[in-house]
Amino acid sequence: MSASITAGHYTRPNLDQGLGLAGQVGLVATILAALFYVAYSVYADASAAGVSATALLPFLLLFIALLIALGFEFVNGFHDTANAVATVIYTNAMPANVAVVWSGFFNFLGVLLSGGAVAFGIVSLLPVELILKVGSNAGFAMVFALLIAAIVWNLATWWLGIPSSSSHTLIGSIIGVGVANAMLHGKSGTAGVDWTKATEIGQALLLSPLIGFGVAAALFIAMKLLIRNKALYQEPKDGVPPPLWIRSLLIFTCTGVSFAHGSNDGQKGMGLIMLILIGTVPTAYALNRAVPASYTAEFHVNADKAYGALAQGGSTPALSAPAARQTVTTYIANKSYEPSTTPALAVLVKDIDRQVGEYGSLAKVPAAAVENVRNDMYLASEAIKRLGKDKAAGLDDAQKDALGDYKKSLDAGTRFIPLWVKIAVAFALGLGTMVGWKRIVVTVGEKIGKSHLTYAQGASAELVAMGTIFGADALGLPVSTTHVLSSGVAGTMAANRSGLQMSTIRNLLMAWVLTLPVSILLSGTLYMLFSKSF
Repeated sequence: MSASITAGHYTRPNLDQGLGLAGQVGLVATILAALFYVAYSVYADASAAGVSATALLPFLLLFIALLIALGFEFVNGFHDTANAVATVIYTNAMPANVAVVWSGFFNFLGVLLSGGAVAFGIVSLLPVELILKVGSNAGFAMVFALLIAAIVWNLATWWLGIPSSSSHTLIGSIIGVGVANAMLHGKSGTAGVDWTKATEIGQALLLSPLIGFGVAAALFIAMKLLIRNKALYQEPKDGVPPPLWIRSLLIFTCTGVSFAHGSNDGQKGMGLIMLILIGTVPTAYALNRAVPASYTAEFHVNADKAYGALAQGGSTPALSAPAARQTVTTYIANKSYEPSTTPALAVLVKDIDRQVGEYGSLAKVPAAAVENVRNDMYLASEAIKRLGKDKAAGLDDAQKDALGDYKKSLDAGTRFIPLWVKIAVAFALGLGTMVGWKRIVVTVGEKIGKSHLTYAQGASAELVAMGTIFGADALGLPVSTTHVLSSGVAGTMAANRSGLQMSTIRNLLMAWVLTLPVSILLSGTLYMLFSKSF
């Protein structure tokens, strides 16, 4: 702590009061129960789909992959806890041990009540050929490489007490796998990633700290102009909680950031877990067998409209289904529109409709055909998404509307998250918030500004963080909770002319700059090693 922070009436809050023996036993028991629940859920789903274990190795790899995916969310939990609890702890709004349990509970709720837009936005960054073959050796190598790389960097920055972004880390790891996969297949590194989606996500990640800094500073200045209560802008006295209304606001924002963090960050693990499940137990997880009875009829209607929008002049394109599938795959992988792309997609749409119609419903698709049907539906969905933005395709509004309706039908059949996956991720993230939080909390609470965090500064930073994350969640974009909150605290310090501790700011900026290249290099290297090992 700097001399300016230790001056006056302030002493550091008690950060050493842990969960106690009962809390620790409860934590371990909950983790074991959650692991048993995951294993039982996979077994139950596989049995319901008629899958029996004929070989031990695939299911062993499945369990290890799920452990690593849940481990990523657990590390994400304690790495990012400071974003929600630092302000309530350092303003005496809540004791530290109460704050982390409170935050953990609302992280848990945030995951449970989240949608899937962020989850599948993350997955769409991966190379299409790896997604289509996620159950292959390369698929396992991909999942293990990107998750282990993300965990290693998160642990390294946590150990150093540097608030870095778990979202940045995971996206860098995904890009690293894509680049390495392209290079292994003799392509340029840039061919392995959906750079349009990566740019969109990158802009959200880069802009969120700037928004956090600027908006938090502006909000703090507005508070000083509108709320003339000097106590709000002074350092808290030792152990004295803030006035009731500001304390309520601080606890509300802590709750909101925790919930928003769970809703946004929890989805990243969900998307990767679904990839693992689709690759290892496709019969149970490749297609959504819980779609309503009306799905098949609606799917057929939307498929007819999409085919009519794609088929040129109403004539049937002279292409076989395998040739059409290859043309569409090439279009997605190379991102280059050809005159054959639209008729090929029309053929693929018709073939998917034929397959779904033959079986009567997704639930009746036989095990041997599940993976092929799912891959065709995924290809068509990704091609429609790209085609709608591709000016070379020359689609009018009516065609785009028809294709959009059909894409919704495709996604309803392939992009789903079972309840048990949400519960497992919720437990991992929620429990993670209660462990190892102290290092980052100290950095956010003591080492960003040269003066102690005031009530108004804490409220301003947390309000902006909460609003930014909820907004990004609604748009289906992953943002860095860490960057928004820490930059928000820095913004309030700058607005108050309190001064910034430049050594900490340099560390934050270095982590911000280095996270992407380090995670890209680490995951790419691991992918190449694992590709030769599996």
